[in-house]
Amino acid sequence: MKFLQRIIFAIMEEQVQKSFIWNLWHGCHKFSEGCRHCYVYRGDSKRGIDSTLVHKTKNFDLPVRKKKGGDYKIPSGSMVYTCFTSDFFVEDADPWRGEAWEFMRQRCDLDFLIITKRIERFDQCLPADWGEGYDNVTICCTVENQECANKRLPVFIKAPIKHKRIICEPLLGPVDLTPFEIGKWACQVVAGGESGTEARACDYSWVLLLRDECLRSGVPFWFKQTGSCFIKDGRLYKIARHLQHSQARRAGINIIP
Repeated sequence: MKFLQRIIFAIMEEQVQKSFIWNLWHGCHKFSEGCRHCYVYRGDSKRGIDSTLVHKTKNFDLPVRKKKGGDYKIPSGSMVYTCFTSDFFVEDADPWRGEAWEFMRQRCDLDFLIITKRIERFDQCLPADWGEGYDNVTICCTVENQECANKRLPVFIKAPIKHKRIICEPLLGPVDLTPFEIGKWACQVVAGGESGTEARACDYSWVLLLRDECLRSGVPFWFKQTGSCFIKDGRLYKIARHLQHSQARRAGINIIP
């Protein structure tokens, strides 16, 4: 079993090496409870940057940039984590989003992953040729508590998206996914606690609730990180940032397809 786990982790590390981050715009507006201790705001405050000012970055056209030899800087087959210092569907970025979709259409050889809390704006922000979705785009909807799940997931279910993931991070309370029949449409559920000095606690029982529903529904599950404050069996643990991912892996509860 340990040998198999080592193989799996090696594959995961190889996938990470083939991934790129594309922060095409920066800045956002706090939207729900999960945004209270936003890591972007936390980092910007240390540098004296106003996180509420949304602006295009110098990497806006990164997916279509080429090297001197003519090859793309991002090689074919890579995973591109998109807009991790903002929300792809934030209102301020409406004038730029059409060009961003064009880059994704042009680079159909890349896989783009987008995480959003603004799934209710999704149908207002689509390119004309979206149809049932682009094959190379995965949309992830964040639901940090039951209130957000009840509000966002019905919209997410109906949205024309070919690849859908549910992100329960930061997980701020128990989330029951049973009513949403995730086995019919979700390709993964991710769970994780909140990081930072002001982090709110994540209870392991909440993580197991999600994992058990994924097990029943046949949906892959990834316990990504414990967060800074982690409760297990009623005991609170303070976990250093560099250990939060490895401690989650040690739980051995991931469901790998």
